[in-house]
Amino acid sequence: MRSSEKNMTIEEMQKSHARGFYPGLHSSQVEKMVEQGLIGSFLHVLDYQEANYLQSLAQKSRLQIPLLIGIDAIHGNGLCQNVTIYPTPIGQASSFNPELVEEASCQTAYEVRATGAHWAFTPNVDIARDPRWGRVGETFGEDPVLVSRMGVATVKGLQGDMWNHPRDTFVLACVKHLVGGGQPVNGLNIAPLDVSERTLREIFFPPFQAAVDAGAFTLMMAHNETNGIPAHADQWLMEDVVRGEWGFEGFIVSDWMDIERLHNEHRTAETIEEAFVTSVNAGMDMHMHGPHFFEAIVEGVRSGRIPEKRVDQAVGKILESKFRLGLFEHPYVEPAVSDSILFHAEHRRTALELSRQSIVLLKNDGILPLDPSRYRNILVTGPNAHSHAQLGDWAASQPEGNTITVLDGLRKTAPQTNFVFHDVGWNIRKMDESRVKAATAAARGCDLAIVVVGEYSLREHWMDKTCGENTDRSDIHLPGLQQQLVEAVYASGTPTIVVLINGRPLGVQWIAENIPALIEAWEPGSFGGQAVAEILFGEVNPSGKLPLTIPRHVGQIQMTYNRKNTLSSFQYAFGESTPLYEFGYGLSYTDFAYSAPELSRQEIPAGDPVTVKFTVTNCGDRAGDQVVQCYLRDDYSSVTRLIKELKDFRRITLQPGESRLVEFTLNPDDMAFYDRSMNRIIEPGIFTVMIGSSSRDQDLQTVSFRVN
Repeated sequence: MRSSEKNMTIEEMQKSHARGFYPGLHSSQVEKMVEQGLIGSFLHVLDYQEANYLQSLAQKSRLQIPLLIGIDAIHGNGLCQNVTIYPTPIGQASSFNPELVEEASCQTAYEVRATGAHWAFTPNVDIARDPRWGRVGETFGEDPVLVSRMGVATVKGLQGDMWNHPRDTFVLACVKHLVGGGQPVNGLNIAPLDVSERTLREIFFPPFQAAVDAGAFTLMMAHNETNGIPAHADQWLMEDVVRGEWGFEGFIVSDWMDIERLHNEHRTAETIEEAFVTSVNAGMDMHMHGPHFFEAIVEGVRSGRIPEKRVDQAVGKILESKFRLGLFEHPYVEPAVSDSILFHAEHRRTALELSRQSIVLLKNDGILPLDPSRYRNILVTGPNAHSHAQLGDWAASQPEGNTITVLDGLRKTAPQTNFVFHDVGWNIRKMDESRVKAATAAARGCDLAIVVVGEYSLREHWMDKTCGENTDRSDIHLPGLQQQLVEAVYASGTPTIVVLINGRPLGVQWIAENIPALIEAWEPGSFGGQAVAEILFGEVNPSGKLPLTIPRHVGQIQMTYNRKNTLSSFQYAFGESTPLYEFGYGLSYTDFAYSAPELSRQEIPAGDPVTVKFTVTNCGDRAGDQVVQCYLRDDYSSVTRLIKELKDFRRITLQPGESRLVEFTLNPDDMAFYDRSMNRIIEPGIFTVMIGSSSRDQDLQTVSFRVN
């Protein structure tokens, strides 16, 4: 707030979404409110010095209750300086490695505590079903099982064992946003969601319930409305489902000024005060953010509109979190501890490995891996070739040397190669047409061209973003002049490779049809450039798999692998009806073969499990990781079902010629569904199991069993 007062005009502060600004309230008055015990929590405190100062003010209050400090540490504590930034969640999901995601989240907790915060606003377990939405990169993709597994891994890594672990080594996780923000009307953030209860329970609810079952202590409601009820006033969601059905024992927090939106945007409350009362009565425990909330709540209790018990319930859970975090005993951060934890060597190693596993090889016509003896002069160009855009949303540019760009990584990985950098600028929105045209000439003098394109999500240049929070798009093509750049380089006749650094799926059909190699790197974090280079030169075998479906263009939205059968009954009159790349897809530099799957039983009583086993063999000449995937279909049922649903997956490492037996157990819940009366049941009939390397039919082998 003091930074805003110093560096921004009142008009700028009033329009700013990312900074706290309260008309008529100076930062010195905020400090006084802390001393009076009128503020219990802060958001986005960026270093331990400020955190310690605020805690010292709280110690002057009558009850000396410490502050709870939260921050959007989505993929590392990226809003702070000199920290480890991991791949964004969509890249983490591409690893299909929950254990590694849990390790990265555990390390993130250490770095969050080292900067004085105690609460990370993650995981975002929204199901992403519209690539126009700017926050796709903040999610784990389109599949409920994959999103659930990654969400649970994040919760476990952040929170650890909240009673038995040292209390300065974990933070509160915050599961968000309940519910359906990833399928907004027209792809616009905050826009309504209008789906059936069946879709809520089958698609959107499972990751939230899994995170609650894993012990997540806080939960955040969504900006949007569902079936006409804004989430921040939805008692059915907060009380009946979250607390009643799922047994949630933590506290619920609003999203940024969303209670106020009940009045000024949703228009379901005639005044701000009414909005506050309505939200708290519906189950809301904490307001983000603003100075006038508590006065309205006090008045609501005095007038009898809010039961005092409701306030006690909310306050009790917030206090419990502060006790669990050990803040009453240790509210301050020791400087030496902070300096020893941030950007720790072990954290850097994990970030690099997660980057390696997050990158997806989408196309390779034999040009990869690169032979350095063949390609001595390589052109490197594109707005993301030498840019901190790879850090993604919810991150700030880091100190010099803490981020390895693609250009840096190439020079580090192949020091004998001459890399010619053709700079077209980092700003995708303001690309210089003359530089784009000059790329053809630059490429002609080289043996190979690597073009790094995609999107820009960094918040420090908010008006130049093309992706990220509140940066939604009406199309999914490459923004700016990037398509022209790729075509200009291709026109030179020089062999060309395209690397995508982006936070959402992009419709790159022309590139997929014309360029010999295409890599999806997502936003790979601090060491993403090194990981990309290692994959290009074959030091690392690519192993990432797509956590969502990539459509050819915006006209195919909504395109997901887990769809109803009638969606493909008719084809488009013009153009392809199939996706560009399917969920679970990703290439390797080696080949894997699957034996025919075998079932433990051909017939089972309803309520019994069944096991499927098969052998995977590395048929190539180099070691590689394979993500083995298990899908299930209920062939006939009393309500329409999805054509296939991911039920399990396993990441395995195989040496050349090595084989491994893999087993998956399908439990009764894997076979169950909601019937016409919304009761969860298992119906008798044939179930088809599909085993393979992606959701594509040609990558799957099938076997069936009967439930009696």
